[in-house]
Amino acid sequence: MSIGHPAAQLRDDALSRARFEFRWEDQFNLSLDPETARSYHDETLPKEAHKLAHFCSMCGPKFCSMRISHDIRAEARAAGMEQMAERYRDGGDLYVPQSELLAEGTAR
Repeated sequence: MSIGHPAAQLRDDALSRARFEFRWEDQFNLSLDPETARSYHDETLPKEAHKLAHFCSMCGPKFCSMRISHDIRAEARAAGMEQMAERYRDGGDLYVPQSELLAEGTAR
């Protein structure tokens, strides 16, 4: 739809940044159809507070890849990037054992 349009990449980048930063109103406003985007969001997360949430209904708060990325970045800033890189090279705690999920009752 936007191939060749000079501002297409700028808009797409702005939408990606808004998504990564959980700026829901910006995501709605940058979408091709803001009213429909807002309506879809409100079907599953209707409260006004959900427009400030750092997760969506697709993955929920425990499995949100954007939130997990934010958490890892914050931890890396605190611990130092080299230490974090080493930790995740060896598997770290990136993957939760299924037994822990079953104990929490979150496994499907």
